Amino acid sequence: MSQQNSSDGFLSQPKGFSTKAIHVGQDADQWTSRAVVPPISMSTTFKQSGPAQHSGFEYGRSGNPTRDVLERCLASLDNGRFGLTFASGLGATTTVITMLKSGDHIVAGDDLYGGTNRLLRNVALKMGIEIDFVDLTDLPAVEKSIKPNTKLFWMETPTNPLLKVIDIRAVTDVAHKQPGIVVVVDNTFLSSYLQRPLDLGADVVMYSLTKYMNGHSDVIMGAMVTNDEQVYEKLKFLQNATGIVPSPFDCYLVNRSLKTLALRMERHKTNSLTIAKFLEAHPKVERVIHPGLESHPQHELAKRQTYGHSGIMSFYIRGGLDEATAFLKALDVFTLAESLGGYESLAELPSVMTHASVPLEQRITLGITDGLVRLSVGLEDVDDLIADLKQALDKA
Repeated sequence: MSQQNSSDGFLSQPKGFSTKAIHVGQDADQWTSRAVVPPISMSTTFKQSGPAQHSGFEYGRSGNPTRDVLERCLASLDNGRFGLTFASGLGATTTVITMLKSGDHIVAGDDLYGGTNRLLRNVALKMGIEIDFVDLTDLPAVEKSIKPNTKLFWMETPTNPLLKVIDIRAVTDVAHKQPGIVVVVDNTFLSSYLQRPLDLGADVVMYSLTKYMNGHSDVIMGAMVTNDEQVYEKLKFLQNATGIVPSPFDCYLVNRSLKTLALRMERHKTNSLTIAKFLEAHPKVERVIHPGLESHPQHELAKRQTYGHSGIMSFYIRGGLDEATAFLKALDVFTLAESLGGYESLAELPSVMTHASVPLEQRITLGITDGLVRLSVGLEDVDDLIADLKQALDKA
């Protein structure tokens, strides 16, 4: 990975990302029609030349030409060898957990997407899998968390919704001291454009493609990319065996969206930092959490590890639930809705929306209060977004 920094202090993007996004897996010569845009193959089954003699595809759950194109393109963007797609981000997470058996142990970050937290607490635990939720910014705690039966590290960075930045290389180095531990990084918040965990030592990078990678709020899908052939073969088997696969049409849409990923992420990046600086100076805002701000506790780490920050950010409004509710209801350009990473700007209250399933005591410990607002800054004109936030704060 390049060690040079750009004018904003973050790593400079190496050349070639957009070229890969546009061309890898897209060769027109692979189709009899020589279509420049990969076609949507909706067939559920494929003709074989003889019993068990097929040309790469036999049944739609096991493989599909449109899905194959997307998986190859996704792998290239993370400098990976193997890509796999799933029906949702949680479907991808479920597939990883299915690699484990009763008695195995997971070390997970303490600040996670609410759906991941729910899956680990309410599904994995019932499978007999042990789980410890650990502050992965605390390396001594990370070392102490490893047990003889530890098989998986699960981290988000930045975390959801508190945007803690985890040192991927440092945590991975600790985990890999014990053979057999697989380190998975949920890279949903940054996309492969702004962070590439495999380059930092992670074994698997995971995405909710629903968010930035698709970027149009019209597809539910997940993905994983790895360089480890053994891990890939396990995940590929489980992808087919569990049937957690996406539709060919959705694969077509995400493949289309990757072509503009670099352009979109640059706009998300600049819009969100401008808004973060505006909010940081507003009297009704107690604290802003954005890795691009010098006030962020892991700002220097973010500059060393990433190519910038996306449109996702959080802030504490002065007051509590009443003030946060008044603010959110007064928004006009921002839409009050869950999810993130689309071209449109969204705002939500994690304590009662995306993270309501996180146990109350854990929310209190982490700081997911009723005054914590999460924003997904979109691609609108930034002056319009700031004007909207200003008028809504005036009413809070």
